[in-house]
Amino acid sequence: MRAQTFSAIVLMLTLGGCAQLQSTQPGTPVAEVIKQFGKPTTVCRNQDGTERLVWSQQPFGRQAWGTNTTKDNAIGPFTQVLTDAHFDLLNTGTWSDARVLCEFGPPASIDGIAKGNEKVWSYRYMESSAWYSLMYVYMGPNGNLANRHSPGPDPMYMRRD
Repeated sequence: MRAQTFSAIVLMLTLGGCAQLQSTQPGTPVAEVIKQFGKPTTVCRNQDGTERLVWSQQPFGRQAWGTNTTKDNAIGPFTQVLTDAHFDLLNTGTWSDARVLCEFGPPASIDGIAKGNEKVWSYRYMESSAWYSLMYVYMGPNGNLANRHSPGPDPMYMRRD
């Protein structure tokens, strides 16, 4: 079993337990959150020296919780980042592959498209909180700059009669 898959399974079990990451109070020291829930799947340093932390259930789960730390190394509020509303952030500004990773965490998969060098990052999530879906984030002709995104059904849940 790959280490990344094992980590994702452990994280899903952890997030499914009694205590829930998203219920953690803002202002809680980062070290306490890590002690209780494990290391985040993504850690990015912000320009002001704070950090962006994401705990993701990818590649098989449909949730990822993100927060920014404060300058005194405490967490801010948690946000579920794999939602239609949160993916709408991609409609504003410029989104490099590093920025997408820092905001949403690692995708479930990264695939190429036959035409050009475009990469497609796929995130499992519940579209409209109802349908098993993938959000496809298209990373432009050089594979490193998001130029569009769109949801589609998750093939893992499609009927095969």
